[in-house]
Amino acid sequence: MRYFLSTGEASGELSAVLLARAIRAYDPQAQFEGIGAERMRGEGFALWRDHTGWASMGPLAAIPRIPKLLTTMWQTAAHIAQSKPDLVVLIDFGAFNLRLAKTLRGRLRYSGPIMDLFPPATWLDKEKVARDIAGMTVPVTAFAHQYEFYKSLELPIMFFGHPLTAQYAPRPPRPAPPSDGGTIALLPGSRGGELKYHVPALVGAYRHLKAQRPNLRAIFGAANADGERALARAIRAAKLRDATVVRGVAAAVQDADAAFVASGTAVLETTLLGVPAVALYIITRMLVKHARRVYSGRFITLPNLVLGRELVPEFLQDDATPKNLAEAMERVLRDPASQTASFGEMRARLGPENALENCGKFAVALAQAGAR
Repeated sequence: MRYFLSTGEASGELSAVLLARAIRAYDPQAQFEGIGAERMRGEGFALWRDHTGWASMGPLAAIPRIPKLLTTMWQTAAHIAQSKPDLVVLIDFGAFNLRLAKTLRGRLRYSGPIMDLFPPATWLDKEKVARDIAGMTVPVTAFAHQYEFYKSLELPIMFFGHPLTAQYAPRPPRPAPPSDGGTIALLPGSRGGELKYHVPALVGAYRHLKAQRPNLRAIFGAANADGERALARAIRAAKLRDATVVRGVAAAVQDADAAFVASGTAVLETTLLGVPAVALYIITRMLVKHARRVYSGRFITLPNLVLGRELVPEFLQDDATPKNLAEAMERVLRDPASQTASFGEMRARLGPENALENCGKFAVALAQAGAR
């Protein structure tokens, strides 16, 4: 059967690739098309559009992109309505994908099955968004919290667990590194704004740590080729010693004792791999007011949201200073067990290990039902 997967940034593209592999276990001849980038292309997707450069930090930064994205959304909706894939899967990138679903269902009267993996507003409990999503798609959440919220509204939703869980086997706990050394990973994020704000903070934090630990090594993790080039330039400009760049979260943390990570899916990947972390996130001051209007929760980092307490130290905005980050990392390096002891509990809260397999099986069943 034919599947169209729509993503808008790196984390969603990773989920699309993993879902495609799970679908192939039940539909070996599956054909995949969608919106993605190099990862999906490498997995054999026919790319309808490349989403490189789409992701932005907040609604204000997105304004210049709106005309192009709106045009692409209309073109995509028309393409789907004409080509009639057996299943459409929307993954993250809520503003674009929610409008795509509304256009398909409302304007174009499209009746084929649409699955929404990672429905928007997971931690915001927005009733209107939930009703819109449930009315237009088959929502499949990765988090028990969102499942319970939809059920409280008597809305249909599926929950198999988080599809990343089984993809990352935890390594055995490591002892603290020598007091004068160790290896840290630095994962500043994939968006241009994330690199702009996070790289200087992380470079400063590394310098603080290097002064205390002269044998410390740093491994920067880039999300894509553009990120690799940007990080290599930053390392040269800062004249950092013992610092290298690799591609991807897994490669960056493989030999790391701990990691600095921009809050997002990468923190979850890092902790699922058994690597203790310190999280940060910095946005423009103009966006802070908007963020505070829509979200007042205590945490933004996924492991902390899942557990309902601080597992990973998180530093936001003015608190994300090189000094604060370095001091938090020093505590983690001295006592990694303070985090790793709770990784098993976090993994259990994310649901069964076969979540991805069940997501793939469910997607194939939806496609089959739509094909009848």
